Amino acid sequence: MTEKFLPLSAMEKIMKRVGATRVSDKSKVALKRVLEDIADSISRMAIDFARHAGRKTVKAEDVKLAIKQFENKF
Repeated sequence: MTEKFLPLSAMEKIMKRVGATRVSDKSKVALKRVLEDIADSISRMAIDFARHAGRKTVKAEDVKLAIKQFENKF
């Protein structure tokens, strides 16, 4: 597993922004893991789209396509 970068404080801010009054440490860690896994998957797909297009640079359109593909899995 790769090193992760999303801070736990950001997880708390997200949950509070949508209505949580209090947020446990375990819930912050759980959300962090899920979001990082989703970001990893979408990033890999976006990189594949860029390579398929013959580019080294990942563009916003690659990310958008990857998100659509990711959403279709569910």
